[in-house]
Amino acid sequence: MEKIWLKNYPAGVPAEIDVDEFKSINALFEHCVRSFRDRVAYINMGKSITYGELDGYARDFAAYLQSLGLTKGARVAVMMPNLLQDPVCIFGILRGGYTVVNCNPLYTVRELEHQLKDSGAEAIVIVENFASVLQECIAHGALTSLKHIVVTGLGDMLGFPKRAIVNFVVRHVKRMAPAWHLPGAARFNDALARGARHGFTPVDVGHEDVAFLQYTGGTTGVARGAMLTHRNIVANLQQAHAWIKPFLPEQGTIVTALPLYHIFALTANCLTFLKVGWSNLLITNPRDIPGFVKELRRHPFDGITGVNTLFNALLNNPDFARLDFSRLRISLGGGMAVQKAVADKWQQVTGVPLVEAYGLTETSPAVTINPLNLKAYNGAIGLPVSSTEVTIRDDAGNDLPLGAAGELCVRGPQVMRGYYNRPDETAEVIMPDGFLRTGDIGMIDEGGFVRIVDRKKDMILVSGFNVYPNEIEAVIAMHPGVLEVAAVGVPDEKSGEAVKVFIIKKDPALTAEAVIAYCKKNLTGYKVPRLIEFHTELPKTNVGKILRRALRDEKADGK
Repeated sequence: MEKIWLKNYPAGVPAEIDVDEFKSINALFEHCVRSFRDRVAYINMGKSITYGELDGYARDFAAYLQSLGLTKGARVAVMMPNLLQDPVCIFGILRGGYTVVNCNPLYTVRELEHQLKDSGAEAIVIVENFASVLQECIAHGALTSLKHIVVTGLGDMLGFPKRAIVNFVVRHVKRMAPAWHLPGAARFNDALARGARHGFTPVDVGHEDVAFLQYTGGTTGVARGAMLTHRNIVANLQQAHAWIKPFLPEQGTIVTALPLYHIFALTANCLTFLKVGWSNLLITNPRDIPGFVKELRRHPFDGITGVNTLFNALLNNPDFARLDFSRLRISLGGGMAVQKAVADKWQQVTGVPLVEAYGLTETSPAVTINPLNLKAYNGAIGLPVSSTEVTIRDDAGNDLPLGAAGELCVRGPQVMRGYYNRPDETAEVIMPDGFLRTGDIGMIDEGGFVRIVDRKKDMILVSGFNVYPNEIEAVIAMHPGVLEVAAVGVPDEKSGEAVKVFIIKKDPALTAEAVIAYCKKNLTGYKVPRLIEFHTELPKTNVGKILRRALRDEKADGK
């Protein structure tokens, strides 16, 4: 498809980026720590570290891994929430020439065991809160490749006496760290000290080396590791940097509430804003909204990224509206559809548009971003970023015309090499011409703006008509009595499938009848929900994306 979107690129954004400016993430990192040495790089729990300090810590951690005898390309897992230790580990692993395997701290024994076994991880850094899960995995005897364990406390990088206080509270007051026994495990601070004594040996790392094995859901229900090379990540950093640079001040603070083990925050926050020399404010527990808002009050911020549910939760905290938004320049939503009701309220409260972007684990992740000079929510996921091609295809792989709905496919330097040890699944998603099947139903308008209709697998078929959950959810979210909503398809004898919605009430008096009446005014008849179920919470991923699959699997069918 002709790149019709280029005509709507903001001034200063190039059509192509230079992937070869940096030969690896390491080269970019070393450039940044030299350029911004005295600036604050990361802030967490009241403690900050400069770019220069980050350089030293990462070098020492890389040296520690080298002292273990790990060879280039070895996989090293990291399992922790947003802490200062996280970027230290990530950059240390990469500088040592190794591959980062990010693990969700909330993994069950089964999930963690699968990921460590599948990746062949030889070492892991884990927060002690979750060490008992690892202990159970090891007891099963399946982790034959795992040889080295580093355990860290939540407060290990906070400095004395705060380090001791935080770790004591976690272990003995809140009892957030179940008893664990991992013979031979090293403590994180001891590992840094050993690395400093050992000394670091630079490693030649290039574009084709795998930087991250980033796990994502599979068609068989088993997570598979997307191989993201240094070239993939450098390309996406260059693409994101080219897009945001014309609109940002030279220095600022980006709020990082989504976990760094997720590809969105990893690339968009941890890496992209490293390149511009900003500070990352790491939020360890964004589910604690009152505590989150207190952190925002302590630290003036210039940007924030998140998912729709996070923005919605902030907006429903009365103290959030009292914050100072005078420095806020960018609010970026991704990971799930941004709803108009949330975007409109966000702009009303903060004075800044909530700009929607789109990406996938398999694309490192950015594919499209709306212009940052957007005046208001436009319902699109944006324009393809520089050096990126998109097209809409039918099930046979044929390109469809502008305005037609079909599967969104993407090609560019940010597209993964493939799934680790899964050539068949790789061939299913990467077509012979290099285009990646996203699994999302979308369309492209005459201006080149891309719109997502819905996930292909989430589409509901009612009497032969396609019904897209995003549309249902967007309408119901506009109702003043609704806090959160999710729509799924359920079997129906007459229509094949029917629409069922799950709602968290904002107004306790809200009834199913009121919701259905509202939908009848705003939706075609076959789109109106047949079933309404009220919940106090909805199942979500680690970044707050509502899990429709889990709702479809529920047995309850009460109204």
